Amino acid sequence: MEGKSRFAAVVLALLAGFTLFCSGWYLARTSTPEPYQVSAARRPPAEETDAPEGAADGEDARPDSLLPGETIDINAADAYDLQRLPGIGEKRARDIVAWREEHGPFQNVDGLTEVSGIGPGILENLREYVTVG
Repeated sequence: MEGKSRFAAVVLALLAGFTLFCSGWYLARTSTPEPYQVSAARRPPAEETDAPEGAADGEDARPDSLLPGETIDINAADAYDLQRLPGIGEKRARDIVAWREEHGPFQNVDGLTEVSGIGPGILENLREYVTVG
């Protein structure tokens, strides 16, 4: 019995030593700070063009809202441009275009009230942003 217990003690001591060595090695590797690698790419300077800022090459970029002092001709504008008006969503813009195609051009801005969904309140909010050309 004495031989087996001595052998077991040696194996146990080697196993404990190996476990301590591996634990120390792992902790030493995880606690040392590693340098961060950050890579940044600079965009080449944009060529001087008339395209608005943020427009991709080859795209006809149009703003999502009205520019300061801009007015929209309701007889010539497409549905996208009409959606840029305050209070006009996708459905109302399609309704304006459909009404215009069915009845012809608007004679004045007040003609917008004939389009379903546009009442006097919305018309007053639009008055300074629309024209009839």
